Amino acid sequence: MSVLAAIAVLALLIVVHELGHFAAARLQGIHVNRFSIGFGPALAKYQGAETEYAVRAIPLGGYVGFPDDDPETEIPADDPNLLRNRPILDRAIVISAGVIANLVFAYFLLVGQAATIGFQDMNYQPGVAIPEILAGENSAAVVAGIEPGDVILAVDSQKLEASPTAIMTLRETIQQSPNQPLVLTIQREEKTLNLTVTPTQGADGKGKIGVILTPNGEAILRKADNFFEAFTLGATEYQRLADLTTKGFWQLVSNFKENAQQVAGPVKIVEYGATIAQNNAGNLLQFAAIISINLAIINILPLPALDGGQLVFLGIEALRGKPLPLKVQEGIMQTGLVLLLGLGVVLIVRDTLNLAIFQKLFQ
Repeated sequence: MSVLAAIAVLALLIVVHELGHFAAARLQGIHVNRFSIGFGPALAKYQGAETEYAVRAIPLGGYVGFPDDDPETEIPADDPNLLRNRPILDRAIVISAGVIANLVFAYFLLVGQAATIGFQDMNYQPGVAIPEILAGENSAAVVAGIEPGDVILAVDSQKLEASPTAIMTLRETIQQSPNQPLVLTIQREEKTLNLTVTPTQGADGKGKIGVILTPNGEAILRKADNFFEAFTLGATEYQRLADLTTKGFWQLVSNFKENAQQVAGPVKIVEYGATIAQNNAGNLLQFAAIISINLAIINILPLPALDGGQLVFLGIEALRGKPLPLKVQEGIMQTGLVLLLGLGVVLIVRDTLNLAIFQKLFQ
């Protein structure tokens, strides 16, 4: 059931994205002849008065089709309600509506969670906790006398305040100090100690002391007290998730070689969602919001076959005063679609083989 719940979440977000395109077109009176979830052969379809609705075999997204380039359409080529005959602004609204739909939907998901379940948060206390010492009798932490349960209050007289950034400050200081002694102020039960630790240099050149670091504090649940506060809490959480997602994409782009393995395909996303649904189904709303924001950011990237790529074509058309030749656009978009589907297949195969059930088979 948890896997089905995760699949349902992913499918819902794809539907929301495509509904954004569909609604933006129909509300402007633009002809739409296809609404598809997935690519490839149709598993099920329904022909409406003007639009064919279909669920297809390859679950790597979806698309809204327009009759502009359909050779079988009976709509005249000069019909003002064909997408290509509309002004650039009208077309830009249709193309960007999917991204906007995902962003708006993510916000309302978080408002719903704020009103019903709430968000897990941390009541931060000064310092950074050490719940565990990593294996190794000669690790820097063991040599320095650090013990599980210790709380690091300061490093080289720099206090670690009650803040979510305290753990990042300590981690960066350790990583930037290989083979250099650091004086740690430690709280151990009722005692305060000063211990000197010398981080060892790892294979990546960064310092490490051989401990697990966690924020110091207790977990709390933030829940809206009334209807209006739910919108405020939802907005705060939305901004936090959007910032984290944007920073994550920037780290991926700026250091792709080291972070490429963190790219997740549909199988991995479903696995994450299933784990969340199994442990705490209430957090599926937050999970769905995160994925919805990710889908929005991915689709706005200026890459062929994505919404951002089509917006680039519109920008070029605005600058040139006329669109790029149709064959050039089709060639670029088809190449991008093949590459996108290829990447999707690679991610599906990789993530499937990494599932626990397959790992057991190959042991």
